[in-house]
Amino acid sequence: MLKIGITIGDPAGIGPELILKISKSFDPQRAYIIYGEKKIMGEISRELSISLPMEEVYTVEEVKYPGVYIADLDICDVERPLPSLTSGKVAVAYLGRAVVDAVYGKVQGLLTMPINKFWAKLAGFSYEGQTEFIARACNVRDYAMLMYSERIRVIPLTTHIPLREVPEKVKKEHILSKAKLAVREYERLFGYEPTLGVLGLNPHAGDGGAIGDEDIKEIMPAVEELKSEGYKVDGPLSPDSAFISTSFDLYMSMYHDQGLIPFKMLSFRDGVNLTLGIPFVRTSPDHGVAYDIAWKGIADETSALKALELCEKLSERAYKP
Repeated sequence: MLKIGITIGDPAGIGPELILKISKSFDPQRAYIIYGEKKIMGEISRELSISLPMEEVYTVEEVKYPGVYIADLDICDVERPLPSLTSGKVAVAYLGRAVVDAVYGKVQGLLTMPINKFWAKLAGFSYEGQTEFIARACNVRDYAMLMYSERIRVIPLTTHIPLREVPEKVKKEHILSKAKLAVREYERLFGYEPTLGVLGLNPHAGDGGAIGDEDIKEIMPAVEELKSEGYKVDGPLSPDSAFISTSFDLYMSMYHDQGLIPFKMLSFRDGVNLTLGIPFVRTSPDHGVAYDIAWKGIADETSALKALELCEKLSERAYKP
């Protein structure tokens, strides 16, 4: 029986609402373990008039049959927390609990709802994001964040770092490592070797060295080496026009916004964040906590639903009872 873990995320955000809404699509032959406060899920269920019966469990080992379960640490004394240190603590605690279970194979897939980095950091979270935390928990250094949709798929070479630090990270060996990981993991998960388009760093991919030299000194040699090893790759591509092409299964951007702006322009409602390089399937919706619309019943669950569907699909392929 496939077990899918779902974290509550920041409970002051839209995570709890999204869980309720996507629960309508839960497979009756699978078990879903919600990592979160039962009192919070109960309150939003009443607030939005969406029923979701859940059986409380202390450990995932107690889950023997399909259904919906909740692993409650009982660390929050309010039913509807505001954005605060408390909401940050809840988000961090349940993420940690869920990841431990995933690392030990107690759940086969993990869907994480959004957290707020400011409140999470105040609560002691010292990582750039959930992806980085999960990779560290899995003791892997070679990992990647794949932004996935049917229209477009993007892997940023660098993720949650200041823009001024990006050029020093754009190095040949880094590009080679990330590209090989991306192709290997993509083929493992989706069943075919992707074509890869590698973006340049500078405007017009440096115009032959006229606008910065990273493109000709670091990116181009990496692409040429990948080609010599048989990879289906091209680049450096001019970033301003790269996404017009439909000839690539996968794009590698040099920094976060270079890849995620076009991704979200094309796939904001149905985009999914998929972590590559870890020993279990982890997905997340492609948006934040949305405090401004939280607990109002108006959050769009499309991205969360797509994240659930992808998590289940990939977990099912890898699952060995």
